[in-house]
Amino acid sequence: MPELPEVETISRDLRQELVGRSITGAVVAWEGCVDRPSADAFCEQIVGQRIEKVSRRGKFLVLTLSGGKHLLAHLRMTGSLLLKRASEPWGPHARLAFQLDDGRELRFVDVRKFARLYLVERPEEVVGDLGPEPLQQDFSLSEFRSLFRNRRGTVKPLLLNQRFIAGLGNIYVDEALFRANIHPRRRADSLAVEELGRLYEAIRGVLLEAIAHQGTSRSDYVRPDGSHGRQQERLLVSGLGGEPCPRCGTDIERIVVGGRGTYICPRCQEVAAP
Repeated sequence: MPELPEVETISRDLRQELVGRSITGAVVAWEGCVDRPSADAFCEQIVGQRIEKVSRRGKFLVLTLSGGKHLLAHLRMTGSLLLKRASEPWGPHARLAFQLDDGRELRFVDVRKFARLYLVERPEEVVGDLGPEPLQQDFSLSEFRSLFRNRRGTVKPLLLNQRFIAGLGNIYVDEALFRANIHPRRRADSLAVEELGRLYEAIRGVLLEAIAHQGTSRSDYVRPDGSHGRQQERLLVSGLGGEPCPRCGTDIERIVVGGRGTYICPRCQEVAAP
């Protein structure tokens, strides 16, 4: 579930705690959580490394290490990174732990076993195909509009495509489309210039708001200290089927678009004629 705001929150939290710390050991409870290299090689190569930088690319957390390699984490649906004292017992879903030089551990926790770790020479080996960052300073309205040229697909699946724009997920796409008064089943090539302008502002606005409130804790997402985000208190449509639309009072509906559960106001987000 963690999307751009949640991963950005984790990145900021870990940056304060981990930069300058060294990894003194690694304990693997489930080898499947390591995508590359092998679990044995992963542990051998990461022990002794100092964490020099913590950043984010799309939904990936990126830790730059002193030896020149990069540790990437993708939390997928139920993954978490938790800072714990080494003396604290492991929970049932802890898959790997990095032992730190201050006596703490960074634990990689994942209920459904979809989350993955990557240790690579260059981040581009993993994230090289991602689209532009929607909050990057040079990601202009003009560039956003240019992405839609010659695109005929449905707008919601397009926004969820990480090669189109990096970091967006189900929650914030629904929220942005509602804010922009655009139905998620609209064809991309049917969107007028003015509508694309509204969508651009809505995407950036909802992401910045969610980061300011440390993300949405509606299911599995927690920050590294175990605390919750607060953006779930400000969602307008996502997960609120049957509740009144905050604009017009019409009941919010849950539909399926591109195989994903989707929340809309049927009045504010009418489907335009094809």
